[in-house]
Amino acid sequence: MKKFVLTSLLFGASLLSVAQVNIIPKPVELHIGKQDDAFILTNETVIYSPDSVLNRSVSFLINYLKANYGLALQVKTKLDTNDKSRIVLHLTKPSMGEPPFDYYSTYNLRSFKGSINVTSHNAELIFNGIQTLIQLLPTEKSNKLKVPAVTINDYPRFDYRGMHLDVSRHFFDVATVKKYIDYLALHKMNYFHWHLTDDHGWRIEIKKYPKLTEVGAWRNGSIVGLWPGKGNENIKYQVLPNDVKITPANAVIKTDGVRHGGFYTQDEVRDVIKYAADRYITIIPEIEMPAHSMAALAAYPEFGTDPKSGYKVAETWGMMNKYNNVFAPTEKTFGFLEDVLTEVMALFPSKYIHIGGDEASKIWWRKSAETQQMMKANNLKDESALQSYFIHRIEKFVNSKGKTIIGWDEILDGGLAPNAIVMSWRGEKGGIAAAKLKQRVIMSPEEKLYLNHKQFMNDDSLAANKFLPLETVYNYEPVPAELNAEQAKYIWGAQGNLWSEYIGNLAKVEYMIFPRMDALSEIQWSKKEQKNYPDFLNRLKAQFKRYDLMGITYSKRYLNPNP
Repeated sequence: MKKFVLTSLLFGASLLSVAQVNIIPKPVELHIGKQDDAFILTNETVIYSPDSVLNRSVSFLINYLKANYGLALQVKTKLDTNDKSRIVLHLTKPSMGEPPFDYYSTYNLRSFKGSINVTSHNAELIFNGIQTLIQLLPTEKSNKLKVPAVTINDYPRFDYRGMHLDVSRHFFDVATVKKYIDYLALHKMNYFHWHLTDDHGWRIEIKKYPKLTEVGAWRNGSIVGLWPGKGNENIKYQVLPNDVKITPANAVIKTDGVRHGGFYTQDEVRDVIKYAADRYITIIPEIEMPAHSMAALAAYPEFGTDPKSGYKVAETWGMMNKYNNVFAPTEKTFGFLEDVLTEVMALFPSKYIHIGGDEASKIWWRKSAETQQMMKANNLKDESALQSYFIHRIEKFVNSKGKTIIGWDEILDGGLAPNAIVMSWRGEKGGIAAAKLKQRVIMSPEEKLYLNHKQFMNDDSLAANKFLPLETVYNYEPVPAELNAEQAKYIWGAQGNLWSEYIGNLAKVEYMIFPRMDALSEIQWSKKEQKNYPDFLNRLKAQFKRYDLMGITYSKRYLNPNP
């Protein structure tokens, strides 16, 4: 890893220049030049890019300038000395002694009179440099944009910088998903975790099993308000070791009665994958198993432990241990899951497939005679061992296709699969355990990084009934203090999650993620020792103006110094 002397903002520059430089996430090294040396960007500015591999960066910048400022810049592949205003993107060769591909090489951005240069020997980092350039632009629409004179050297702290979106509870169309991907790109994130299946809806076309979308993609209603929903307050659930008791026994869940659903065709999935790839974002699909599978079982009940029970797509939120939502661990079930994963892996170039693995209630396996017989035949001492067997079996199949599984930290139960990556959501305990076993970890603890939780104690919008203020997100440190230096290397990165029980449209998505995604991006990208919450809040003021320019929804309460 290259070493740079970390510098703070140079207060010797004019106050005006300092006010113009408000970059999130904070770069590793930033020098501010004289105000008189600012670059002026107009329709006469030319973009030079001799390397076709940088076309994605060129296109993103052109589209951003056109959409937000109405500027249409010309692109050239060769320098012309007659062009007095130019933006140059250049892919450099690795210096002597460095490998051909060094992820932790920097991008370098230099803005000065007449020219802006963004260089790196990593095309992805040049794209990241474009996101920094965007944040140097004024936040008011104009046909003459003043860019401060700066020199920036920058690179990310973590390899994995992710955000998750649940499209099962509420379905979001392709246009919304693409907007979401754009927001990740603007925050220098490189992984999009697409939560495609759950109890509440199956969202991806599987050609071999058409009923997954014909039946599993649709539910006949959703509860109203916070769980358990309006009109259901008197229904009680008691989860016993071998049964679930519901009182009254004939209770019927009241919902809004509105049919909800949708799914992505495989062609739409390919389109979204390309859109993300053009922004250097890898999409990791999630296909839930062995639990959170009610939508799949509504379509194909023969793969459940109680096929005659009348499975239906879930209409209420919360952990579904109140209902049978686990796959039966039979050969025909594994055949079904392998068929599904085969189609999914053929669609997604990602090396990683998320298989869930969380919240699998063991009750339904205990009640199933066929499952108990299977456990006995395989010398599995208990249902935790069965959970481990299930995950190991799926991992072996996924590995045979050259892919790696990611799972929520419950995949540790009964013994961690040998090549699996752990996404630690129930706090940090699972992540710590996996790192000590020398397996990669993505930190995503619910109490710190679940952006569906309310932002204020008395929020002005319905949200999951937990409190996650901006400062808590910002101050989260993904590397637990109890890990030694060697173990800490296995913390691959961090991810924010957005579950959509109470989120049904793009405006609400934006309201929930902004500005907490800004805080998350600084966790993922910037050096730990650079973090400073008051400084972050100051930089956020400019970000809010940029969101106004882009038409992005966020809570205006943040504009109040005491929200």
